Amino acid sequence: MSMFSTCAKLCLQCRGLLLLKNSAHLHNVHVLRSTTVGKSTRISNGLLSRGNHTAAQSRLNWKRQTSCYYDYTAKYLTTEAKESKHTEDVPRTDVPEYKPALVPTVHALPLPQNQIFVDLEADDKLSALEEISDEEAVGISIPSFIPLTSDSLQEYVDKSETLTKLVQLGVSLWKLERRPNVGSMLLRLDFNRDVAPCLLFLKEIGVEDSRLGYIISHNPFILSENLENLQTRVNYLKSRKFSAETVASMVSRAPYLLNFSVKRLDNRLGFFQQQLKLSASNTRNVVARLPRLLCGSLEPVKENLKVCEIEFGFKQNEIQHIVIAVPKVLTANKRKLTQIFDFVHNTMKVPHHLITKFPQVLNSKFLRLRERHLFLEYLGKAQYDPDLPSYISLDRLATLPDENFCTDLAMATLEDFYLFQKTL
Repeated sequence: MSMFSTCAKLCLQCRGLLLLKNSAHLHNVHVLRSTTVGKSTRISNGLLSRGNHTAAQSRLNWKRQTSCYYDYTAKYLTTEAKESKHTEDVPRTDVPEYKPALVPTVHALPLPQNQIFVDLEADDKLSALEEISDEEAVGISIPSFIPLTSDSLQEYVDKSETLTKLVQLGVSLWKLERRPNVGSMLLRLDFNRDVAPCLLFLKEIGVEDSRLGYIISHNPFILSENLENLQTRVNYLKSRKFSAETVASMVSRAPYLLNFSVKRLDNRLGFFQQQLKLSASNTRNVVARLPRLLCGSLEPVKENLKVCEIEFGFKQNEIQHIVIAVPKVLTANKRKLTQIFDFVHNTMKVPHHLITKFPQVLNSKFLRLRERHLFLEYLGKAQYDPDLPSYISLDRLATLPDENFCTDLAMATLEDFYLFQKTL
């Protein structure tokens, strides 16, 4: 049985070679015919296009011939394998009968009579090496690949129109991608439908173009707010006698301002007016200079007010004066505020009324204040009482640059001050 299988395989290979040889011969004949007949065809009908019906029919016929050949081959090999397995299980003593080959001969695959040219390597798809016209090149669409997941928004900038234009506005994507769910929210937004109306609204209320990127970088959720709600909150602030320029400045410096409801904004304004016992004008002044008072938590504000009253010993009117002059005292770090007050009051021996008169000292840098006081004390000029000669103002001590401090207050050179700093 194994010898018969070998002979059958050799016969199969011979028939396959014969089929390929005859097909190649037919191909050459058709090529010659195409070179003679094709010229007149091109002259009469123009250039032969890739979508010509004759060429398409030729490719279809050739595919049918090759698929028929491979189907007969697979069928023969399957039948032979089953019979060989049966002969192994049941031994036979008689001589095996001859079975005709299942592979068709060349004459069983007739070619169409009207076929002029057959391209053996032709395919329905265009070749990558084939030259095309400029019009066809422009019409080719290349699908953009967008990664399903990523740790950075940078990979989506070239694929998303929204992210591209936000970057052009100056939005810091590296800040937004740190926040949960913000990146996916931005990718779902359509620039013309969701982003552009919000930007136009901010420009209409007076926000400068240079501040748009800052606002979105710190508050991307403003893009999902309803424009009617935003307009309602702006109208409320204007009804409280905030000017249009002041509202635009407040929104530019406190990006979350318009995300809060009118009820919350009204409660915040009432809180500061009642706690500080301020008039409506002074309350607007404080909030306009530090608009984040309407956005942040009230706990640090309440704590700093208690510290100023209980620990520092300021009176109610003194606290009012300090807050009106330096609103940042309400949101300053408690540890830093306590450290500066302790040094000014206990080390520099400055009384409460002078600190109230020059509250900017509470907002200064502790290290700078300490170095300058020690340098004046080393020179014997640390005198902060306005009733005594050689008086040094706390305001100038805290705000002047180093060069002016040395020449105007310390009466020394800048090099002497730098050498003294190295001894500390």
